[in-house]
Amino acid sequence: METSSDLIAYPERLSLLKLILSVIRPQLDQYWKIKLSLILMKIVEYVAGPLKALGILVEFLLNLFSQNGGLLRTLFSLLNGSMIIPKRGSEEFLSVIGHLERRRDLYKSISEDDLSVMDGGDRVFADISAMASTLAYENKLVIRKTVNQHWKMHFVEFFDFWDDHLQKKSTQAFVVCDKEIDAKLIVVAFRGTQLFEADDYITDLDFSWYDFPQIGKVHLGFLEALGLANRSIDKKSSHHLETQDINKPLAYFVLCQQLKNLLQIHKNAKFIVTGHSLGGALAVLFLAMLFVNKEDKLLEKLLAIYTFGQPRVGDKEFGDFMNSKLKQSKPKYFRVVYSNDLIPRLPFDDGLFMYKHFGVCLYYNCCYCQKNLVEAPNRDLTLVYFIPIRITAIWELLQSLVLHYIKGESFKETKLSIISRIFGILIPGISAHSPANYINAIRLGPPRLNPTLSNVKG
Repeated sequence: METSSDLIAYPERLSLLKLILSVIRPQLDQYWKIKLSLILMKIVEYVAGPLKALGILVEFLLNLFSQNGGLLRTLFSLLNGSMIIPKRGSEEFLSVIGHLERRRDLYKSISEDDLSVMDGGDRVFADISAMASTLAYENKLVIRKTVNQHWKMHFVEFFDFWDDHLQKKSTQAFVVCDKEIDAKLIVVAFRGTQLFEADDYITDLDFSWYDFPQIGKVHLGFLEALGLANRSIDKKSSHHLETQDINKPLAYFVLCQQLKNLLQIHKNAKFIVTGHSLGGALAVLFLAMLFVNKEDKLLEKLLAIYTFGQPRVGDKEFGDFMNSKLKQSKPKYFRVVYSNDLIPRLPFDDGLFMYKHFGVCLYYNCCYCQKNLVEAPNRDLTLVYFIPIRITAIWELLQSLVLHYIKGESFKETKLSIISRIFGILIPGISAHSPANYINAIRLGPPRLNPTLSNVKG
């Protein structure tokens, strides 16, 4: 039997052992990563039915109370027979996110001056991106009403895209223009992870890679959500699904064509792609595929990519590829992270998962002060921060109760949002992920964002 003293006496054996470990460790890491991913996805699949039923009940009750003026008025209306029964899919029926964040108006209407300068870092574009990424959680009729009546913009279309792995439509996005004729701005917003939608969690938890020769390794679940990969396709084949089925629209290809059509009509327009949470990951991969497929005419019209609470989507090689493509005189990638938001710190940046962010982190602390960082603090959720993040969560709760007295009524939080902050003291990273924090951050932070390396701190 070989002992440690044998290895010291015969250094060539130690070198051989190190060589063997260096060869097998990546395979072992990948095996355990896939194993963990499969276990988590199986758990989610198991609870998918009850989770969906719970979501239907919660959203029904939230809409029942809100449409009837609160709990007491709902009881009175029940007694006198005037109770309004909410209808799912109507323009009054809001999601859980819609009840967490009730603001519908833009911070500032987009003016001709804003459109003539077209500075992607200006607050007006950051705000419409934050609002659009939040609105993306709603149904088509709510989105259309908000865009047309509150934003005074032009609603183009809402899309429900096919995910070939899940064998159902599970990726959503919508497109708007600043006006119907001679538009100067087009916004594409991807929907993020829905609280009671198991398919979204399965997409998030699929930590396995898809290896692109051109760009590196990328999160397979996110790619499948865009219709850009399928685990049944041989790696030697094309990286995307070539065959288009009109009943199974694929996000990347449909949105590319939609943008080309709109830019053909609106010659002077530029576009923004945005998303919160999972939606942010899809926005980033959409941009990456524009680079890979050399969609130069589209890229010339890109004003900005805004992501809010975006998870990591690829490895270091992917990050290097994106950084090389994003080296331009005007920054176009704005990755916004609020305080202790859990999602931007996933999947982990460690020896097992090896996911990496790229670009500059536009980090806002719990007081909505912004600074440029290479990476957000506590990037891998270490236990050192266990107590500090709970102290921060208590501060965020107290701040939410008084912020509207200091900054105005538009910053008054809903009862559901305050409840989520109370719950957030137990799990701070979850409540910090709320879109309300990102809208507050944009509106209370600096008037212009400049995610350049020269401004990075830390």
